[in-house]
Amino acid sequence: MAVVTMKNLLESGVHFGHQVKRWDPRMNKYIFAERNGIHIIDLQKTIQAIKDAYEAVRKTVAAGKTVLFVGTKKQAQQAVQKEAERCGMYFINNRWLGGMLTNFVTIKRSLLRLKKLEKMEVDGTFENLTKKEIAGIAKERLKLQKNLGGIKEMKELPGIMFVIDTRKEQIAVAEAQRMGIPIVAVVDTNCNPDGINYPIPGNDDAIRAITLFTQIIANAVIEADNEVGLKIIETLGDEDEDVESDVSRKEEDMEIDIEKYTTEEAYRAFKEEEEAYEEEDDSQIQVDVDKVYKE
Repeated sequence: MAVVTMKNLLESGVHFGHQVKRWDPRMNKYIFAERNGIHIIDLQKTIQAIKDAYEAVRKTVAAGKTVLFVGTKKQAQQAVQKEAERCGMYFINNRWLGGMLTNFVTIKRSLLRLKKLEKMEVDGTFENLTKKEIAGIAKERLKLQKNLGGIKEMKELPGIMFVIDTRKEQIAVAEAQRMGIPIVAVVDTNCNPDGINYPIPGNDDAIRAITLFTQIIANAVIEADNEVGLKIIETLGDEDEDVESDVSRKEEDMEIDIEKYTTEEAYRAFKEEEEAYEEEDDSQIQVDVDKVYKE
């Protein structure tokens, strides 16, 4: 099944760039033409870029790493949160706090504070506080939730970062580059694609275009998770086969033991008969044998 089709891109308006006077010359290789003072993006290159980004995200997640979705502009906030939650990854959709990657130790303390405030709300701590204190705690919790709620469970730096609009998220991009985190980003005709590991030329202002891009990245995450799940199932199947072979091996051993036991019993009975036979009168036996021999 195709990652995306030309029809999807056209219907979402991915090919519409910015006004010609607002372009970044470094985007020239991704521009197809100019129509009515607006640059038109080459969708053939967009499709190839999407495939490369999709494969990069899929491999990263399959390797056990996480994806961070970043999109704080109003058009992107809802789509980023929805798709990140759908694929079980982390997101920032309100404001990028400086040092969120480069100073992650401090961010971790803020995350612990957020969890502590949430716990205070349900464990009865508020019963011993005044209304003013409760209001202050609620305000602090709301602020932390708004800025950090999407990464509350993030224990370490992400394996790859997906960004909508690199101009607006230039601090996030700079931090990711400094920390060596690969970047998948939607770059419009007014953006700089240099330094982006997997640039996807496309409209980063239209809600439908943003939604399409975030859905594609989320699908890559889900596909990787499904592959990991299938590998686990296959591993479990191999373990079951090993157990079955062990059981059959034990059954064979049991059969051999039974045969061995039966043989030993027969041999013991034979020895007992032989000993009883020898205890009889040897002379009588000798006479009988001589008689038989003469005959």
